[in-house]
Amino acid sequence: MIQIQQIKLKIPHTDTELKKKICHILRIRPDELQSFRILKRSLDARRKPELFYVYTVEVSIRQENRLRNRLKKNPSVTMRGSLPSYSYQSSGTKTLSHRPVICGTGPAGLFCGYALAKMGYRPILLERGAAVDERVKEVENFWKTGKLLPESNVQFGEGGAGTFSDGKLNTLIHDPDGRGREVLRIFAEHGASPEILYDSKPHIGTDKLIQVVRSIRTAIQSMGGEFSFRTRLTDILTKDTEDGSRIQAAVSQNTLDPAVTEVLNTEVLVLAIGHSARDTFSMLEKRKFPMEAKSFAVGVRIEHPQKMINQSQYGAVDSGLPAASYKLTANFPNGRSVYTFCMCPGGYVVNASSEPGKLAVNGMSYSGRSGKNANSAVIVTVTPDDYPGDGPLAGVSFQQQLEEAAYRLGEGAVPVQLFQDFCADRPSAGPGQITPQIKGSCHWTNVRSIFPEEISKSLEEGIRDFDRKIPGYARPDAVISAVESRTSSPVRILRGPALESSVQGVYPCGEGAGYAGGITSAAMDGLRIARAISQIYRPFSSTDPA
Repeated sequence: MIQIQQIKLKIPHTDTELKKKICHILRIRPDELQSFRILKRSLDARRKPELFYVYTVEVSIRQENRLRNRLKKNPSVTMRGSLPSYSYQSSGTKTLSHRPVICGTGPAGLFCGYALAKMGYRPILLERGAAVDERVKEVENFWKTGKLLPESNVQFGEGGAGTFSDGKLNTLIHDPDGRGREVLRIFAEHGASPEILYDSKPHIGTDKLIQVVRSIRTAIQSMGGEFSFRTRLTDILTKDTEDGSRIQAAVSQNTLDPAVTEVLNTEVLVLAIGHSARDTFSMLEKRKFPMEAKSFAVGVRIEHPQKMINQSQYGAVDSGLPAASYKLTANFPNGRSVYTFCMCPGGYVVNASSEPGKLAVNGMSYSGRSGKNANSAVIVTVTPDDYPGDGPLAGVSFQQQLEEAAYRLGEGAVPVQLFQDFCADRPSAGPGQITPQIKGSCHWTNVRSIFPEEISKSLEEGIRDFDRKIPGYARPDAVISAVESRTSSPVRILRGPALESSVQGVYPCGEGAGYAGGITSAAMDGLRIARAISQIYRPFSSTDPA
């Protein structure tokens, strides 16, 4: 195959113009071009308001060999084989006596389950929250009434926390074996836009994610997998062997009827528990699983008019392009890094609480990104040195303290404040020209008082620094909301070279275990864990359900 990089076309343009440009670069007639496939598309806005798309394409032509000598001096053209497809093959030698159990159905759990099911393992997936359609109704009712269901909410339920987000699919993970490409392929196969396969900033949107998650679950079930919703992992039973401690069973409890419990015998348990499973972290600490507190980040959400962001990024309010995004970073002499995270073009701030008396926020966009406001987390790195106390769950305690303060300050609603009042350390009485776009109720107050002063000061300085890059970012009436505390897991469940915990057969996985930082990286880790399992164990072969 022929690969061409750096094909630059002015926006807007047609597929016909792209095809014409390909033929021009290769110096061939249009009828010689058999097919082409876009591998990557990125936006070049360096000459705004004149905007360009830059493509990398894979091309198939007649009599390809005759072009090799002609094109070998062209640095944008390379000859290579097609990218290999991802392999699902079991090479393990130990036969399982029971089906593997996966705890959690966020991206890590779902993709681990998909891979294991595809290889014939018939996994059992436990999820403390509801199936996605019922979960959506419960979350919307929470936003409308304030009635929180601690086991089924924005954090817990089928699809994980990423279901109620922008659905970004970026990752910085090095991907030599194609796990990232396979994740995008599976998403596209199950209903996401094919554009995610080549866009440099792919996203799905929460409305489409709901459909995609449902479709992936159906696929897992069709391959012999089984789902048990409203089922919480409460304990892990182990046994001592000559080689050390090994898992014997997973104990679960029905969240609607706590009297209903089940003991699932298994030799393989995948802990894809998500970053908010605080009670599970406590159980693991009690069971002496090796864990450590890790750095994460806390801060606020900030809202601006989407038109302002479009003007800054595109040089025009209406460019015909999708709602513009941004990514900003600042480093300060105090050693703190302030950066934007999970930016939601045309999106909403959402009440993302999962515990009574505590309040956290997140950002969410629908696939059309058509909301009036852009919002993003502006967050500050915190380390175990910042946490009160010590131990592996010190970061969890720090999160809870901030969330309790946010709940009290907002009187149960999302606390909000104008940026000018945040800087002055005084409560706000109401909005300026920007109306908050929030799922759930909000309460005007003094958000700054939630944080230790060093963090508040860093947030203020960071937002002022970002104003140099996006004019108007530090406008007085920008809306601040809090607390953004669930950016990543505050805990890492340690695993060894074979990706197991110190308890053999237990595989910490994904963002909650401390090994991912978003939808794609969590899904990739799920595939990685499935492969690790398949290299040791053969599938459980009995036709009897275990």
